[in-house]
Amino acid sequence: MGIIAWILIGLLAGLIAKALMPGKDPGGLIITTLIGIAGGLLGGWLGKVIFGVDSIDGFFDLSTWIAAVIGSVILLALYRLATGGRRAHRHT
Repeated sequence: MGIIAWILIGLLAGLIAKALMPGKDPGGLIITTLIGIAGGLLGGWLGKVIFGVDSIDGFFDLSTWIAAVIGSVILLALYRLATGGRRAHRHT
C-alpha cells in the first residue's frame, strides 16, 4: 500500500476510534490521522504476533480495517491516559 492509502486508512480508522470512544481529546485532525496510521500498524503487528496472521493485506481487505480500528482504539485510550491531566482550563 502507498502512503496515500495509509493516510486515508489512518484518517478513517482514527475517526472510527473517536466515534467508538466519544469524549474530548486534546488533538485535532492531524493527531487523529497519526493515531489511525499508528493504530493500523499496531493492529497489524498484534494480529501477526497473537494470531499468526498477516492482517494488513490491502486497502480493501476487511482485516486491514479491523486491525487499524482496533489498534487506533488502543492508541487513543493510551493517548487519553497520557494527556488527560494536561488540559488547560480557562476561567473567564
